[in-house]
Amino acid sequence: MIELLRELVEIESPTGGTADVRDRLAPELKTLGGVVSFEAGHLRADFAGDGAPLLLLGHFDTVWPRGTLATQPWRVEAGRAFGPGSYDMKGGLVVMLEAIRRAHTERALRVMLTADEEIGSPTARDAIARAAEGAAAGLVCEPPSSRGHLKTARKGLGRFHLRVTGRAAHAGHPKDGASAIEELARLTLRLHALTDESGVSANVGVIAGGTRENVVAAEATAWIDVRVPTSAARDRVDAFLHGLEPETPGTSIELDGGWTRPPLERSAGAGVLFERAREHGRALGLDLREVSAAGGSDGNLVGALGVPVLDGLGAEGAGSHATNEHVLVDSLSVRSELLASILRDPGL
Repeated sequence: MIELLRELVEIESPTGGTADVRDRLAPELKTLGGVVSFEAGHLRADFAGDGAPLLLLGHFDTVWPRGTLATQPWRVEAGRAFGPGSYDMKGGLVVMLEAIRRAHTERALRVMLTADEEIGSPTARDAIARAAEGAAAGLVCEPPSSRGHLKTARKGLGRFHLRVTGRAAHAGHPKDGASAIEELARLTLRLHALTDESGVSANVGVIAGGTRENVVAAEATAWIDVRVPTSAARDRVDAFLHGLEPETPGTSIELDGGWTRPPLERSAGAGVLFERAREHGRALGLDLREVSAAGGSDGNLVGALGVPVLDGLGAEGAGSHATNEHVLVDSLSVRSELLASILRDPGL
């Protein structure tokens, strides 16, 4: 398992450049008995068997550009395997493959591995929807929580771009103009006020505007990250965003962008999946709990189709999207056995 993880990590696969790692994973799935097909750069494998298939989800793209290995090479130190993409989520891919090998199940399985999950799966959505047709459950091999727990809910995500147009004037005569920057500052406060105890969060993360310090700004822009725990919260925030009106006279607002992932709300089916996983975990010495995550995954898309989803079944570790990204080596075997037990469970 550790050798396969090393091989996958050392095949750099930033979003948009994933063909090599896809082609490496395909023969692994074929060897395990899957009928493999490529769908617009994504990888699917179907395993014949009884009953409605269990759908295994993952992705092989990473946030790291080519050349990252030169400064963040593969290494194993003190029981931790370091390298770009090791935790998110090539360790999870190793867990998935090993679990299928160990399961020896007669249950039908379906694997869907996507190539652009890190940017919201824009080209994978149709392939994911087809893979989810008739599935009994979605099992996502993304990393577990920081304490090793499983995820039965995830927030929905939105990415929005705001453009404010004003009117330029000499800074010495500001009333002759209309400052787009002033309006954007007001909007930023209004947007940040959306963050509340319900779980909604809004962050204006990137701003730009103006031309010179002695010119009233005629234009300003912002990129906004919005996260919502429920569909009702999404609809409320969406109405707010599209109803924004300027407070600064002489300015106007344009909004584009949209929701990249729907919320994955905890379902009764997800609760059943978790309880079965917790029982299997106990037999392995794991004390698993269910948690909600602020980030999204392809599980959000499957859950929105009415399929119960259990997420966080990958390898333990830390440092997702960070320079200290790593997998706990000992977790590879334990988490593979956990997933294999789930795949063998006749009650699912």
